Amino acid sequence: MPTLPGTDLTVSPLCLGGNVFGWTADQATSYAVLDRYLDATPSTVQPFVDTAGSYGDGESERILGAWLADRGARDRVVVATKASRMQKEHPLAAGEIRAAVERSLRNLQTDVIDVYYAHYDDETTSLEETVRAFDELVQAGKVRYVAASNYSAARLTEALDTAERAGTARYAALQTHYNLVERPVFEDELRGVALDRGLGVLPYYGLAKGFLTGKYRPGQQIDSVRAEKASAYLGERGDRVLAALAEVADGYGVPMPAVALRWLADQPAVVAPIASGRTVEQLADLLPMQDLVLGDDERRRLTDASA
Repeated sequence: MPTLPGTDLTVSPLCLGGNVFGWTADQATSYAVLDRYLDATPSTVQPFVDTAGSYGDGESERILGAWLADRGARDRVVVATKASRMQKEHPLAAGEIRAAVERSLRNLQTDVIDVYYAHYDDETTSLEETVRAFDELVQAGKVRYVAASNYSAARLTEALDTAERAGTARYAALQTHYNLVERPVFEDELRGVALDRGLGVLPYYGLAKGFLTGKYRPGQQIDSVRAEKASAYLGERGDRVLAALAEVADGYGVPMPAVALRWLADQPAVVAPIASGRTVEQLADLLPMQDLVLGDDERRRLTDASA
């Protein structure tokens, strides 16, 4: 049962990404995906849904908030959203953070956000101003825990040190780009900080923009808004990773995306990978990761293939 370090949040092994809500999934489809995810989450943990103020200029939050209200599910679901930079000159200035959280609370139709991220670092604003502004939200009961997304190791360390000196709420989690074909930035730099400082890691692009589903192959045309970016992983290393994924997935009788996400969930400091499904059928390929247990040999095979 994954627990976010330093919090009382026991969350699902899969964090459902809400970036597709209102983008590639309309409201009815988003509702269907959320319903299936809620039903499939073990009763011992809370479903974990991640969104941001910038996704669809708030449409993702609005769809999630409407679903939570319609289903009466707010108390059952851990909700994470982000103070996004959008077109703001100083996105993590105190005034911008206050305005952003009020907008997200309205969109989500809730009184409190469980995990509230700084979506991107803002080097135009002092870290002390930012951490004090986030602490203000925690003290006011509008946010339970604060977190960082897309920070460098150096800036993350500085932010944590600043919060400790100021005696404010500190970041409990880190959201970063990490998967089987995107490893060095996290493993060489950020993982040490996360482990040393007790941060839970929630990797995004857990399926490498869809590449690790196995549907992107040389010469194949895939109708997807992510096709061009996913195809960037094609090549000798990518082929090697897909072959290893297919072999392990066949051995366990599960879809390739479930294996890729389970490998990610098993990495040090990782609490739960973030992945989205724009249809119930796509979600079905992700859900088996919640019960999948990889052996050491299989985990090593994937690690070696992606080296």
